[in-house]
Amino acid sequence: MIVIAHLSDPHLDGTAVARDRLRRITAYLEAFRTPVDVVLVSGDLADHGDPAEYAELAAELPTDLPVLVLPGNHDVTGPLRNGLASYLDSPGDGHPIHQVRDVAGARFVLLDTSVPGEDYGFLSDDSLAWLSRVLAEPFDGPIFVAMHHPPLDLHHPVMDQWPLRAQEPLAAVLTGKPITAILTGHVHNAVVTSFAGHPVLGAPGIRSTVPLPFEPPTAEGSPIDAEAYPGLALHIHYPGEPLQTFYRFP
Repeated sequence: MIVIAHLSDPHLDGTAVARDRLRRITAYLEAFRTPVDVVLVSGDLADHGDPAEYAELAAELPTDLPVLVLPGNHDVTGPLRNGLASYLDSPGDGHPIHQVRDVAGARFVLLDTSVPGEDYGFLSDDSLAWLSRVLAEPFDGPIFVAMHHPPLDLHHPVMDQWPLRAQEPLAAVLTGKPITAILTGHVHNAVVTSFAGHPVLGAPGIRSTVPLPFEPPTAEGSPIDAEAYPGLALHIHYPGEPLQTFYRFP
């Protein structure tokens, strides 16, 4: 059995509000009777991409568990690489920050869908070629592809303003590959859907939630609900069985 704690969008910004919301999640994980096998944080680690925000995140992440991180549209490559170097395995010193990490018998292909200076996501031809080569490598275990931007439109009037662009070339690379699931963030909601024949599992937002257009409005009339409970996904893989996902809002 492999247990993945999937966190997303902490948006740390130096405030107690953002930090305390992340601490609700990390305290919950630390209280587990059996530790999870790996923690994945799928982007928007910082709110402004400042060095101090990555230092803050490094101080808040669990120290006794394997932790994987990848960039989101709020992250900035240079400060992220410098501030979280011990969490990364990505050659070079620039953009993008793609990684392949083998943890607890599973392979995590971590894609950087961020575009410097923009909020939408994109994977270049070079990135897609890299992904294709990685997925062609033999691996005896579950394979998870993780990225910040979901690879499909969710028909959400707020979040669809900043989608992953050029989805068809990515679908061509992923179709028919031995992928267990695609793990995403960005939309600040627990999401279960599919893309290119694979499950897509989105983690809730830690910093906030973005209500659906037909849900009750927030008290302030804002498109963002900063009072909703922070949440996470627990993905559980049993050999030979379908992946199971549980969402928690501690």
